[in-house]
Amino acid sequence: MFAYILRRVLQGGLVLAIVGLIAFCMFRFMGDPFENILGQEATLADRKELEERLGLDKPIFVQYVKFIGAAAQGEFGVSYRSGLPVAEMIAQRLPATLELAIVSGILALSLGVVLGVYSAIRRDGFLANFIMTSSLIGVSLPTFLIGILLIWVFAVELGWLPSFGRGEIGQLFGWQSSFTSWSGIKSLILPAITLGLYQMTLIMRLVRSEMLEVMRTDYIRFARARGLSDRTVHFGHALKNTLLPVVTIMGIQLGQIIAFAIITETVFQWPGVGLMFINAVHFVDIPIMAAYLLLVGALFVVINLIVDLLYVFIDPRLRFDASR
Repeated sequence: MFAYILRRVLQGGLVLAIVGLIAFCMFRFMGDPFENILGQEATLADRKELEERLGLDKPIFVQYVKFIGAAAQGEFGVSYRSGLPVAEMIAQRLPATLELAIVSGILALSLGVVLGVYSAIRRDGFLANFIMTSSLIGVSLPTFLIGILLIWVFAVELGWLPSFGRGEIGQLFGWQSSFTSWSGIKSLILPAITLGLYQMTLIMRLVRSEMLEVMRTDYIRFARARGLSDRTVHFGHALKNTLLPVVTIMGIQLGQIIAFAIITETVFQWPGVGLMFINAVHFVDIPIMAAYLLLVGALFVVINLIVDLLYVFIDPRLRFDASR
């Protein structure tokens, strides 16, 4: 078991090293830090002093090792545009993105599993068919269009919810949160629905498909023949054996929620790291772009590691193989 975990950790470390190399190449060979920081009127002496201060006069391998070492300690350099430390800028905006991603993930996971199980159990009912037909909207429409439609209906026409911003925020357990005010909660509703709708419909359709497949197996027929109740058959046997492929998709979708919050944050002007990344692309602020790439890569590696460990606890056969 320990060897299994160690192998997964080493694989994740290799992936992070590759992502770090890509981020370093972006950091080193894209854009012009001298023009962005000093301006076009800088002298050769100013450029030389800045080159020494940023360590750009060192060999490439030394720069790469220094970059990886600093990134491992949470240091990503200085923004070319604002002159502020990138780690400080990310720390200010990361709570907004994580809050949006967590709420969207909970929404997608809870509703996706519940609706998927219901549409599988009542697959011939009118409500189940209506749910499956409506799910095509979430799968087919792009995220930015869903956001614009929600803004038009609930912000412009009905005037119930705000169309941009985060509302009033406050400290909640040492965390900047929108849940400390009613305006913050209302500001969170539309972005969370927009970001989680696609993931919810995908999880729902997967749960329904997998559960229908499991319910056709022999051991489910045997459980019914033993006289077990429908609740025990559906939730004690069928749902449990549906979880393995669902956990895989859930892990991937959670990573995508965080990575692709860029579109939602742009549509709703949500002050998170995704909007900061879009502004960095606009101004060719390479340190922020490289830091965002490393951050997303690290999140995907951690999430995949957690998913691999969940496999072992869900399926005893994998636990036996891992131990062996």
